[in-house]
Amino acid sequence: MPKLEVLTNDQMSRADRAAVASGIASQTLMENAGRAVAEQAMAMVKPGSRVSVLCGPGNNGGDGFVAARLLKRASYDVRLHLIGEKSTLKGDAADAARRWDGPVRAMDPDALQSMHLVIDALFGAGLSRPPDGVAALMIEAMNTSGLPVLAVDVPSGLDGTTGQAQGAVVHATRTITFFRKKPAHLLLPGRALCGEVVLSDIGIPPSLLAGDLGVATFENAPALWTATLPHPRLDAHKYARGHALVVSGPAFHSGAARLGARGALRAGAGLVTVASPPSALPENAAHLTAIMIAPCESAAALFRLLEDKRKNAILIGPGAGIGPETAEWTAAALRSGAAVVLDADALTSFAETKRDKEDSVGFGFTSALTSASARPTSLFDIIRESPARPVVLTPHEGEFARLFPDSIGSKLERARAAARHAGAIVILKGADTVIASPDGRAAINANAPPWLATAGSGDVLAGFVTGLLAQGMPAFDAACAAVWMHGDAAHRFGRGLIAEDLPEVLPQVLAQFT
Repeated sequence: MPKLEVLTNDQMSRADRAAVASGIASQTLMENAGRAVAEQAMAMVKPGSRVSVLCGPGNNGGDGFVAARLLKRASYDVRLHLIGEKSTLKGDAADAARRWDGPVRAMDPDALQSMHLVIDALFGAGLSRPPDGVAALMIEAMNTSGLPVLAVDVPSGLDGTTGQAQGAVVHATRTITFFRKKPAHLLLPGRALCGEVVLSDIGIPPSLLAGDLGVATFENAPALWTATLPHPRLDAHKYARGHALVVSGPAFHSGAARLGARGALRAGAGLVTVASPPSALPENAAHLTAIMIAPCESAAALFRLLEDKRKNAILIGPGAGIGPETAEWTAAALRSGAAVVLDADALTSFAETKRDKEDSVGFGFTSALTSASARPTSLFDIIRESPARPVVLTPHEGEFARLFPDSIGSKLERARAAARHAGAIVILKGADTVIASPDGRAAINANAPPWLATAGSGDVLAGFVTGLLAQGMPAFDAACAAVWMHGDAAHRFGRGLIAEDLPEVLPQVLAQFT
């Protein structure tokens, strides 16, 4: 079974303690971890190679002692260096050190010069402050040595929970971690600092995850959502697969909506209609064939369109324009009762500005908003009060900062808090996209290739989400599935990708789930 649960430092420590309380000796866990480290080292360099094992004063260093012993037994030339004195080690680390039958050397940056591999067993995930002194010097030496570096748990200096580093941090070639991944293995910059991540089973029972660990974070992968992925039925008709509505921008700003509409259609919506301002009707009509067009000149007209309850999912924002009019259209969508995806300009139209902090905001369909743009709190109030269920927000970091200006913490923490505050699913986009639900669940996506950062790709992603929602897929699952498929489609196409390619590759992605 895929191991998709992601544990914070604290949750992993509690899992360790629960495993010991269940009768598994802590020394056994350390021995298993050290053996996993040694096996990865053996896969990286051949027998007889010179391996430097850098051990810290805690259990991470204990894992290093075990690995050193096993590598030495396997005919590797092992040089072990320890921060501090061997006599000061405690607990399992002290026991592992006693079983090491080679010399224990002091830390020396120059000692790495003749090595073939470095094992970073200095600190692991639980370091509470930036490395300093000789530890910082050794980290710098590892990073400038040109040697492959195998990190134990996480690269030293990296916070396992946040994925951030406050000071010196190891740039690992490969990281071996245990039982379950931590956020740092998936969130940037941690993911880049970890290099290849290898997950090893060290004997902690998976059943402990069902206990009091409170696991609500997952790595985004198909096993997380395939059980609810829509599959067309043989006896179904197009309306059974939902009718998505995508709001177009005005003339010369309609392309983004067409990208979203194409994405919704390829994702499986039975019908897709573009609601087009009169000025954009000619260009939309010139480009669209399988996708229908409906003239729509105002928020009130949009609301009337959505009175047809077969139109059960709506995307608004791509190319819509920033300002009170888009905010009015967004309010109409939210009050319709359809599932709503808010992207791009629909989000920025609610971003707080100095001018509107003291303004009151009304959302009549026939009057303009009283401020240059509506306040985020007004958007969230509308979401909470509206019959629209579900609502999905798809901001990139810039849009997110405008909507949630007081947000702090890691990307995971910020997305989770934002979802709770907004009462909506939040897809905080980027190379390490986080999908968060108001109920506390979150998933971190790690399959997006660099070439996915191209104009219009976010519009297509919003369309994928809308198409899955139109088919009735649960919102959190739909958001996770759309993000993963978006990345997989980009991988399949390869370099040179442009946004128009993504919907055309999606059938290849979906084929693996039939």
